[in-house]
Amino acid sequence: MSKDHAIDPDLVREIAKLISDTDLTEIEVEKGDLKIRVARQVTVAPVVQHVAAAPMAAPVAAAAAPAAPAAEKAADLAAHPGAVRSPMVGTAYRRPSPGADAFIEVGSTVKAGDKLLLVEAMKTFNEIVAPKSGTVTHILVDDSQPVEYGEPLVIIE
Repeated sequence: MSKDHAIDPDLVREIAKLISDTDLTEIEVEKGDLKIRVARQVTVAPVVQHVAAAPMAAPVAAAAAPAAPAAEKAADLAAHPGAVRSPMVGTAYRRPSPGADAFIEVGSTVKAGDKLLLVEAMKTFNEIVAPKSGTVTHILVDDSQPVEYGEPLVIIE
């Protein structure tokens, strides 16, 4: 590696410290041909709210029961081998413009390279394409939803 392109370990440490000291999850620095990207994986713990039971405790308990399987199902989908993950932090869009049809729906058949959705980051719309052919079985994001780096967006089986 030439002297002009040597990576300054102090710079990388400084960027990593900046990320750990702030709410940032990702930062990228560019100088000429050199590009340094530092990202951290953010794990969001589910928020559980405890509600005092009213005199009708049985219906409240019955209503709360489906929440646990839903959380388990979301965790299972995140580990699914057909999960298409966000390559960046940004905002997911399921359609090319507000009045247009969505790129995909559950049940859509896609080929490798087909556009699934867009992730907007820093006013740039990035196409998220299918890495393989298959059927869309789950869409895990809503239109205009913020997404994190590595977050599962779509499941293709």
